[in-house]
Amino acid sequence: MTDRLFALERYDVPGSEPRSLPALAGARLVAAVHLPADQVVLALVEGEDEQSVVDAATAAGWRVDRLHAATWIFERGNR
Repeated sequence: MTDRLFALERYDVPGSEPRSLPALAGARLVAAVHLPADQVVLALVEGEDEQSVVDAATAAGWRVDRLHAATWIFERGNR
């Protein structure tokens, strides 16, 4: 089965610096950005399904505040 794309949101505590996201086992971190004005980190993660992404993220010590299935509309470069 081909991995699906998910958008993971993690909200930061006001005044804290964003932490780097550790590597995942069982899912692949594609990209992550920090939006300081909104105090949120958005990560694009590929995984088999929503539960496998949540399991991989929590096992790596990530907090998952929201997770949604996502679809590529533009991808830079070839995979």
